[in-house]
Amino acid sequence: MDAGNHPDHKRRVYSDVTQLVASVENPTPLVRVNRLNTNEKLQLYLKLERYNPFGSIKDRIANEMLKGLDTDGKTIVEPSSGNTGIALACVANALGIPVEIAVPDQVPEEKKIILKFLGAKLMEADDGLCPLFPSEGARGLVNGLIKSPALKDTYVSPNQYENELNVQAHYRSTGPEIWNQTQGKIDYFFAGFGTCGTISGIGKYLKEQNPAIRIIGVEPASPDHKLPGMKRITGLAEEYIPKILNRSVIDDFVQVKDEDAYQTAIDLARKDGIPVGPTTGAILFAALNYIGEGKGVAVAISPDDAFKYTSFYKDILEAELAARRQYGRGGGI
Repeated sequence: MDAGNHPDHKRRVYSDVTQLVASVENPTPLVRVNRLNTNEKLQLYLKLERYNPFGSIKDRIANEMLKGLDTDGKTIVEPSSGNTGIALACVANALGIPVEIAVPDQVPEEKKIILKFLGAKLMEADDGLCPLFPSEGARGLVNGLIKSPALKDTYVSPNQYENELNVQAHYRSTGPEIWNQTQGKIDYFFAGFGTCGTISGIGKYLKEQNPAIRIIGVEPASPDHKLPGMKRITGLAEEYIPKILNRSVIDDFVQVKDEDAYQTAIDLARKDGIPVGPTTGAILFAALNYIGEGKGVAVAISPDDAFKYTSFYKDILEAELAARRQYGRGGGI
């Protein structure tokens, strides 16, 4: 009955939860956007990474990075805007390894609660979601622990911003999944900039299959944004850009405002029934506007779902309700 080291995806029987992490043999779904996309010449698909066991695209890299890390007798420590921390905590728990996660204090409260639920020691840094310097905020906290001579044998960090396994996880799994699922007919691929592992790994794989595929990176329009997991690359000095970013596979950059990202996510849920996080909203907004009236097959990464961001959506929904009430009073509805 036990799946052992070889997961049985046909019967869905697994020896531990890490075997559920997506792979070429067990891909996350590719779902077409129908009603929000009004361009009949465009087939636009979302790669729904929420179907990983811990709820996001970061499950792939957490599993890959921990396999390649010497954790003997040490505590894992990592900066995260939430998803990587959650994935690391789950994998570490399955392997019996202690974990500490440093997060910016502006991450959604839901993510902090989940990390505490998982038993991770949480360190909150007084910084925004997109700090400029690796030495500040959550990354600064972790760098301080890792580089402290007194703690050198206590902590080990996967360092998702510089770990090549971050890229390889997507090169070996997410990229081939997309190629197979589209039967090689993909024309455009859209992903956000964060640690830059996703776009670098998938972009490299897809370009190797067909150099004509356009790889489009999506970033916040402002450094002071509310899109957890995304990073603004434009305007950064080279030393502050994640070292694993492979610029050679990227054809273009698109910037998205917070309000457009959030509204697109809400519209997607209401028109296509797909609840996604604001980062997905940003990537989808970029895809719809970049292609415009063009034609072809496009795939946009959806890193996670809406349920870890309900507190972030709350203000927008309350403003929407207030506007409706105002319109009702003034418009005689």
